[in-house]
This record gives sequence, C-alpha cells and structure tokens, in this order.
Amino acid sequence: MITRFFIFRPVTTLLLTLALLLLGALGYRLLPVAPLPQVDFPTIMVSASLPGASPETMAATVATPLERALGQIAGITEMTSSSSQGSSNIILQFELTRDINGAARDVQAAINASRSLLPSSMPSLPTYRKANPSDAPIVMLALTSTTRSKGELYDIAESKIDQKIAQVQGVGDVSLMGSALPAVRIDLQPQMLTHAGISLDTVRAAIANSTSNLPKGMLQGANQSWVIDGNSQLDGAKQYRDLVVSYQNGRAIRLSDIATVYDSVEDQYNVGYFNGSPSVMIGVTRQAGANMLQTIDAIKAQLPALEENLPADVSLKIVVDRSPNVRASLYDTEETLLIAIALVIGVVFIFLRNLQAVAIPALALPVSLVGTCAVMYLLGYSLDNLSLMALIIATGFVVDDAIVVLENITRYIEEGLSPVRAALKGANEVSFTVLSMTLSLVAVFIPILLMGSIVGRLFREFAVTLTVSLIISMLVSLSLTPMLCSRLLKRKPNVTARPHPLYQWIENGLNRLLAAYARGLNRVMRHQRLTLFSLMLTVILNLFLYSVVQKGFFPNQDTGLLMGMLRADQNVSFQAMKPKMEAFARLIQQDPAVDGVMSSMGSGAFGSRNTANFFVHLKDFDQRDATATEVANRLSGKTRNVPGVELFLMAAQDIHIGGRSANASYQYSLQADDLETLRVWTPKVKAALEAIPQLTSVDSDSQTGGQEVMVTIDRDRAKRLGVNVEMVDTLLNNSFAQRQVATLYRTLNQYHVVMSLQDTWTRDPETLNKLYVINDAGDQVPLSAFARFSGANAPLSVAHQGQSATSTIAFNLADGVSLEQASALIKAAMAKIALPGDIQAGFQGTAKAFGDLTASMPWLILAALAAVYIVLGMLYESYIHPLTILSTLPSAGVGALLLLLLTGTQLTVIALIGILLLIGIVKKNAIMMIDFALAAERKQGMTPQQAIVQACLMRFRPIMMTTLAAFFGALPLALGSGGDADLRSPLGLAIAGGLALSQLLTLFTTPVVYLYLDRASRATKRQWARLRA
Repeated sequence: MITRFFIFRPVTTLLLTLALLLLGALGYRLLPVAPLPQVDFPTIMVSASLPGASPETMAATVATPLERALGQIAGITEMTSSSSQGSSNIILQFELTRDINGAARDVQAAINASRSLLPSSMPSLPTYRKANPSDAPIVMLALTSTTRSKGELYDIAESKIDQKIAQVQGVGDVSLMGSALPAVRIDLQPQMLTHAGISLDTVRAAIANSTSNLPKGMLQGANQSWVIDGNSQLDGAKQYRDLVVSYQNGRAIRLSDIATVYDSVEDQYNVGYFNGSPSVMIGVTRQAGANMLQTIDAIKAQLPALEENLPADVSLKIVVDRSPNVRASLYDTEETLLIAIALVIGVVFIFLRNLQAVAIPALALPVSLVGTCAVMYLLGYSLDNLSLMALIIATGFVVDDAIVVLENITRYIEEGLSPVRAALKGANEVSFTVLSMTLSLVAVFIPILLMGSIVGRLFREFAVTLTVSLIISMLVSLSLTPMLCSRLLKRKPNVTARPHPLYQWIENGLNRLLAAYARGLNRVMRHQRLTLFSLMLTVILNLFLYSVVQKGFFPNQDTGLLMGMLRADQNVSFQAMKPKMEAFARLIQQDPAVDGVMSSMGSGAFGSRNTANFFVHLKDFDQRDATATEVANRLSGKTRNVPGVELFLMAAQDIHIGGRSANASYQYSLQADDLETLRVWTPKVKAALEAIPQLTSVDSDSQTGGQEVMVTIDRDRAKRLGVNVEMVDTLLNNSFAQRQVATLYRTLNQYHVVMSLQDTWTRDPETLNKLYVINDAGDQVPLSAFARFSGANAPLSVAHQGQSATSTIAFNLADGVSLEQASALIKAAMAKIALPGDIQAGFQGTAKAFGDLTASMPWLILAALAAVYIVLGMLYESYIHPLTILSTLPSAGVGALLLLLLTGTQLTVIALIGILLLIGIVKKNAIMMIDFALAAERKQGMTPQQAIVQACLMRFRPIMMTTLAAFFGALPLALGSGGDADLRSPLGLAIAGGLALSQLLTLFTTPVVYLYLDRASRATKRQWARLRA
C-alpha cells in the first residue's frame, strides 16, 4: 500500500527526498567534530595544601578527613587520593549518569562540612576542579619573555590568562607550570638571630603585624565625606628590609640585619622549559563530556583579545594543539567513507551494467547516509571516528535494501511486465524480506543500547547511527526506489543492440558462476549429512578460535602527544634533578618525530621532588616514520640504560578510565588498612611483575625510600628546660616549611611573604644541631639539648583508594602481547606469591574494564543472538525458520576470528562490534532464500527441496550483490591508513573475514539446514497430532 502511494506520486516522493537531503546536509554542517563520542566519567579533583607537611601528615590530617566527608556523596564509583610533600589531591569519579554540576555542589558541601576537622594552619580551604588530572591536555600554551622574570610571567598567566581561558565553555581545568607567583622571600640567618637573642617566632610575628588591610572607615561632615586610608601595608622587599623586628639596648634590629630580603617566587623548586627555553606553560584539559574541537576553537578565538592585554615584551603562543591531529584522523575516515561508497556503487554496476539501474541504488545511498546526519544532529551526536565508521559500514547495508527491490523489479520487467506493474509487484513481493532484514539487523544492537558500562555508552552513538541509516534505507527502498524503477527502467530492453564486450564478459562470468553454484548445490543435496556435519565443525572451530585469538580492550590511538615522567633516586635533591631533566629534554628533542618538548619540575597534581613531567608534541602523522606508541617505545629504549633515572612515556589517549595517574597504560593495585603491610608486599609484587618478560615499563607509585630526619624529643628534659613540643614544632615550621607569614594585596592578585632559613642552612641535617629554642624564661636553649636526630626512610607519597591505603603497579605490554595474556600471567604470578588475606589485589582502570568486558563478551553475543531470534520469530510467526536463518552465523564467526588471528589483530571491543554486526549481515542471505522458498511452497505447490533449490538459484545474484557490497564497504576500513587506522581496521577485518567465509559456506549450508528443520517440524506436527488424537 505504501509503495503504491509513492509510485503514483513521483513529485511528492522527489520533494520528500530533497527535503531529507537538505535537512541532512544542514545537520552535517552543524554536527560538532570530535575524535570519539563524548563519553567521560564525571570526575572532580579536590586539592588541599599545607606547606611543609610530610606526605604521611597530609594523608592523616588532610586527606583522611576529606575522604570521610566526600565518601558520603551519592554516585561515587571510585575515590582515590595521593598525598605528597605539602599537598593532597583527591580524585572523585562518578557514575556516567551523574550530573557533573550537581556533583560539584555536593563536593563543595562536603568540603565545608569537613572544615572543623582540618588543620587550622592550612592557608586556605581545599578547592575543587571539574576535571580529571590524568586526562591529556587538549591545548598547551607557552608564555615567554626576554626581559621579565618567570615569577612575573606566572603572575601575568594567572591574573590575565588563566581565568579567561577557564571561562571558555568546555574547559575543565587550566594548570600553570614552570614557576610560581611572585613573593617577598625572607631568608633568615640563624647565627644573627642567636647573637641578637631573637626567636624565629618573634620575627614571624613582627612580619605578620607589620602589614594590614583592614577597612578604616570614613568621615562624614556636614557637606563633605572623607575615606580614611593609610600606609598600613608594606609592599615589596625594599620596604620589608627596613622593618624593625626588635630593639636591643635602644638600637633597632631591622629585618635586613638578620635576613636576606628579596623579591622572588613562592616556590623556588618549580621550573619549566619549552624546547630548552625557560617558560611558563599553560595546560588546558576539557570538562567531562565537552567537545574537544569546539573547546579548542573557542580557546583560539580568545587568543587575540588575550594577546592585546599582554605587555609588549611578553609572548603567548600555542605549542600543543590537538585539533589538527583530530581533524586529520577524521579526514582519513571521511576519505575512507568516499572510497567505500565508490566501491559499493562499482559492485552494483558490475552486476547491473545499466546506468539507469545503477543510478537508483546510487541515489538511495547518499539519501540514507545524508539523512542520517539530520537525526544525529537532533540527538546531540558528533561527527567522530565511531559515527563515521558507522556510516562507512552503512554504505554496504543501506544499498542492500535497494538492490533487493531493484533486482526483483528488474526480473519482472525482463519477464514482460510494464515498469509500473513490475515496480508494484516486485516491491510488494520483497517488502517483507526488506523489513525482516532491517529489523533483525537492528535487533543486534539492542544489547549494546542497554549496556550501562562505558563500552555501552561509547558505542551507543555507533549503534544508533547505524540503526537510523538502516531504517531510512528501508523506507527509501520501499518508496523512492520503486518509484524510480517505474520511471527509469525500460520495459523492453533493446535485444538487437550488441552488448559491450566487457558487459558480455561479465555476464558470461556471472552465468558460469551461477552454473557452478547450481552444480555444487546439487552435490550438497546428495550429501546433506556431510554438509550438516561441516556446519557442526564450524561451531567447534568458533570456540577454538575464540580461545586462541588474542584479546584486548581498545586499540591505541595516535593523538600526536606523548605524556611521561622522568624519575630519579628517591633522595635526589632539586639541584641534582634539574640538570637531569634538561639533559633528557635535549635527548628527546633530537628524535626526528618530535616537534616540541615541554618539561617541568614541581608542577602537577601528583608530582614529587624526584620527578619531572614531560609533554612531547609529535609532528603530523605524515611527517614522521612511526606511530606515537612506537616513538614512545623508541625514546624509552634509548634511555633505559642510563643509571639512576627512569623515563616513562606513553601515547595520550582520548579514552581514560579511572582517576589514577600512572606511568604506564595498565594498573594493578594492592589495598590494605595498614600502610606498613603495603610497604612490605608492594616491592614483592613489583618484582614478580618485572620477572614477566611480556610486561614492560613496570613501575610502582609506592616510593618509600626517601630520606627523613626524625626529631625525637626527650619530653622530661624539655620540660625541665622550659620548652614544650609546640615550641619545637613552631621552630621547625618557621625554619624549613617555607612558611607564608603575611599577604600582600594588590589590584589584580594577592601575594605572600615567605619566611625560611637561608638556603645554606637547609642542605644538611647538621643544621638542626645549631638551632635554638627560646624557652618560657626567654633563654636560648639548643635544640640538641633535649632532642636527638636520626635518619630513616620515609614515603615520598601516600595513596588511598576508598579510604584504604593503596599502592599501584603500572605496566605496559611488550610487542605482540595482548592484555588477556598479560592478565593471565599476572594472576598466575599472584597465585605463586600468596598474598596475605588483609591485602586486596586487583586490576584497575583500563585493565579492570577489560576484565569486565571479557567476562560479558560471550553473554553479549548470546544476547544479540537471542534478540535476533525473537525478532525473526515474531516476523515469521515460527520457532523453526529463525533457527535456519541463524545457522549462517558460525561460518561468519570463523571467518572473522580467523582473519584477526592471521593478521595478528586483537579481539578488541572494536572487533567485537564487527562480530555483532556479522550476526545481522550474514543472515540476510538466509532471509532472501527462505522468503522465496516459503512463497514457492505456498503459491506453486513445490516440495521443500524444490522450493529451496529454486530460491537459492533465483536469489543468487542479489545475494552476491548484497554480500559484495557489504564486503567492499568494510574493506577500506580493513586496509585503511592514517593516524587512527589501528582504531578502524579491527572492525573492517572482522566484517570482511566473516563475509568472505560465510558467503562461501552459507550458500550451501542454509538449504540443508532448511530441509532438516522442515522435516523436524513436520515430524513434530505429526507426532503432536497423534498425541491429540
């Protein structure tokens, strides 16, 4: 009925088609562009600082109270923390369905609630950011000047750039690296203090009381008013030098008499370089769910205004921009799409060899694909690698419906019917076939759409995009295609004209192929049991191949950016670490694939004093000789034998699972209530993993080899000397903690006054023997008179997960090793170690997600099979015919797994999607056979064997056309090149391999299964009839 309407209303049909094309073209232009669908776990990082506090103190007094308060927030899936010298960072990862803004409000409420539990000496309350610190930056900028200090540059970056970029829609976090805010630094000389009899706390109080910024009010006269102001605030090192600290014998003791006072920065142990030149770097990460390219473009749009507000001697430039690499990858994918369209149309032309006939599916193809873009825009999707892959695969699918309708109409025209009558009869005859093929293919995606994990969310866009294109294709094949056939196809082809030699050669080849198939089919009919046995073997072969093929999670992307860390001995000093960082930066920059190197110390959420952070920007993919992962391995290999340091580099990925920041791609963690237990067992576990040759870059975040000076107070002696513990703590805090003792308020920012001992007094533990405490009587008491000093090992960082102490061991995989193999080897190694019962061990991040996927993979395939069976059963109103159709699947699975195995490609989630698609693709052959066989039995009174044989021969050409169209639609993916070819190729290989083998086998196995199940059905009905009688 619907077909008749469109055949007799050609103007309406064409105008509706044009409207769909226009809407689709508009949607395509408006679609945002991204590397992958915007699926991120909502993540918030809470940061707290307490200058001078040890990692253990930060964990106990700051991280733990915050974790208790934050742990009560609903929807948290993972809470991890890392505490290092003077800072704690807590990462909260929420359920995918949790709104990030609502979560942020809950986080702020939890911070406020924990205020009374935090140390009173904290300079400020903890802050939070809606970003995952483990994510790679999308943009990095360098701020440089030949005349200004790095402190001034940092101040400009924080006051004039940071906030403006943070306000851009989609920006999650803006981090500054390479320096710190300007500050007045006061380096005290202990010998001068001792000589003058002045305590450090007296100096601190004098500095704190010398500056104030309280409101002073105003005067109100009868006719005038006056605002009161004064010079109650000191400004700059010059004014602080003249500050009077105390009077001694009537003489003023000024600050310059007992200290060196100068303008510098808050943190002197914070440096950064870009390509060897000192600079302040600005790293920008996107907010969870934000579109990368839109965010980058918005940041770029802000740059001209930012540069106008900068001083003339300051330069700001982008040194890392992820957008060109993303656009190049998408361009490669779009190019692959055009190649697939051309190949599919070429297949149709080879079979039809008629320009008018070819034009019909050639028009249906862009209508379906372009129309899909309109729906994608309405659903809020993006134009990314996965959605484009869905459109590429759709090229082979959407043309199938048009081919089935076109071929059937053409057959009736060749039998003598008029084009209009042939269009009506041919389209109506195969309408149920088209409906069955489409709905059963759509049913494959039902399990994916219902998955709640990140895999389900990630591929939901892929599944919906492909589903929409299939539904539009079905509608086009039942409306536009029959109408065009009734107008463009000729009733009586010119039989007197001599065909083109090439056309004749193709036709002869197809006829010979059909004849060969007919002979093979006759042989199969005579050996049905052997054919059925071969089908059973394919089922067993599937199980075998599934067990031996290497399995992974997600193919590595080439984002053009490497991230990494240089780590030295745990007791290394800043002065010794800095030249190591500079040397490694020069070494990395010499690699021909490297475009720029950013290195920094003292920056980042998880930095420690023995580490330096690296960001390596690579040249465009076509300008280098290796992928990002290969470059990372090459650089790490060059430095592997350098004593005393380790370089860890890995390619940045757009998919990051978990909030942990690690030096390798995969993580294995240990958890315990007792930190000491972890200190004992972590080295043993790390050694066990290092002994596995299939693992590389094995690294642990447990660093317990730092040197510590333990000050042990003899409380009885201290009491007799008039000294209490608080006095000692205050002395040490004032001496070594870079204590912020005052605040300077200026127009655009606030700055601190930092007090500590002179640098020469902070290099040796012997300094402690020269310090004096002022007791209750005002006398100077040597610290060594009531305290002893001993050396010990101390952790450089303390990590928690879920409020329990944890340590994480990260690892990469050697070439040719799958994550499945590595997981099995690690589990075997852990079984040999026999961890104690109070330690919980398990994979985290990507490795954990892989384990969950591996466990659910067979169930996902079974769910897809069940969904297809239910849909087919409802369509055919039969329990038997769906089994016949599904019997085509084992051969497809063998082909897919075998090609993955032969090419050394892992069965990742991308390849799994290809196998699920095969469930929907290969059954089309059986549907076309069974529909015609059932019709022949009902209408022509044929026996089941006669009907199925005739159906096989009649539908041979459309089966070949649709299979080859799908095959060549997937082939460009399998053979593609470019930066993200490794992301696309598993999908193409799985589909191409499955179609190639299934096309060969199902043409013979399907009719045999049809006959066996038909006999079984008839026998069951007879038996049932006897029982009822």
